[in-house]
Amino acid sequence: MLKQQLQFKLSQKLSPQQIQLMKLIQLPTQAFEQRLKQELEENPALESGKEEVLSSDDDFDNSFEDDFGNETIEADDINVDEYLSDDEVPDYRLQSNNYSSDDEEKTVPYASGTSFHQHLVNQLNTFRLNEEERGIAEFLVGSIDESGYIRRSLTDIMDDLAFTQNIYADEERIEKVLELVHELDPAGVGARDLQECLLIQLERKSASPSTELALDILSKSFDHFTKKHYQKLAQKHGVGEEELKEAIHEIEKLNPKPGGSYSGNNKIVEHIVPDFTIRINEGKLELTLNGRNAPELHVSREYNNMLEGYKVAKDKSKSQKDAILFIKQKLDAAKWFIDAIKQRQQTLYITMNAIMHYQAEYFLTGDERKLKPMILKDIADQIDMDVSTVSRVANSKYVDTPYGTKLIKDFFSEAMKNEQGEDVSTREIKKILETVIEEEDKRKPLTDDKLASILKEKGYPIARRTVAKYREQLEIPVARLRKQI
Repeated sequence: MLKQQLQFKLSQKLSPQQIQLMKLIQLPTQAFEQRLKQELEENPALESGKEEVLSSDDDFDNSFEDDFGNETIEADDINVDEYLSDDEVPDYRLQSNNYSSDDEEKTVPYASGTSFHQHLVNQLNTFRLNEEERGIAEFLVGSIDESGYIRRSLTDIMDDLAFTQNIYADEERIEKVLELVHELDPAGVGARDLQECLLIQLERKSASPSTELALDILSKSFDHFTKKHYQKLAQKHGVGEEELKEAIHEIEKLNPKPGGSYSGNNKIVEHIVPDFTIRINEGKLELTLNGRNAPELHVSREYNNMLEGYKVAKDKSKSQKDAILFIKQKLDAAKWFIDAIKQRQQTLYITMNAIMHYQAEYFLTGDERKLKPMILKDIADQIDMDVSTVSRVANSKYVDTPYGTKLIKDFFSEAMKNEQGEDVSTREIKKILETVIEEEDKRKPLTDDKLASILKEKGYPIARRTVAKYREQLEIPVARLRKQI
């Protein structure tokens, strides 16, 4: 049975301008420049540069904000005068005093050259191989990952060779060709595990008592070595502490990821461009926004002239009316984009300025222990913006400080109470934990229980599991793996 019903409900819908602004705020400097370039290519009514042009007022599109629904716009309804202005210096021209077009090269450098795998294949040409061996060798090289390892079993490789390359070879034959692959540079490439990788590298070193002992340790006592059972190693191999220390030093000089050492692996190098700069001038903090975030934009003079021509024309043809509708659409889009850039610039500056003053003690000293507990809501409340807006600014932006280039979101941290009942940042506790571990006796590293006791003595009563969590976040291994001789 069909039933008609009338229902009222409130809902929020973001306008295209709001969506555009949110997306722009999220972009870091380099991505923003790419987005700007794309918009300039797609919208002929938008131009960049310092050319003095006629353009519209802030009232540019006041009467057209609601025109972009399902309603059809007629050319005759467009008031051309609203698009024309005698204002020679448009107020939305975005300028910045700290940037000149000559200041820096804006092109992004890319790595180029021979790929890692091609480098290995090229080396195969120095071997005398028959057709089958060549096919197996190239397949093995193709199975090497970016770290330089072959992570698959020879059985799987044998099956794949048969199915994909029509090469029928047993494991013994593949193993023989793999030994040739192990002779390629960088040393250790093509290994199936860490033990084999280190052994291949050691075998290429010139013979000495320490390398011989290192080979013996890796081949016969790899498990004891990885667990740092130095006393057991010394007893098993009948050597003194000094001899063992030299052998361990030989192993520590080896590369556990030989693939990563190839400089021509054709990866794009990501260059961080700071979006903000903080400097200390006479004891006061000064914040500047990277000038590349403040481009100069204006509406095309040609489009302005086309509107003038349409205004004075007595007989308006259908093609002229179609053209004026197209022009209106492009001019509106250009104005929206310029306004969005201006709002982006203001939002970035206001947000970072609030963060800078909130963490003023840190920015003046560089001491991470001075970082105050700060969450997104703290800044959002200060600048009267949404938490999501602050998150968009913090997540992908960097600031150049006197102490290095920092990711803004790293300044945010939760609070914990110390013994005096004061709120302290978890970053402060992590820094102290890091310092305690750096100063420990590496022969007897501190366990998580002992670290918790030391922190409690310093006035930070936290549980052992919390210490373990912070230690893992700092990428510091457990006590057993920090042991040295």
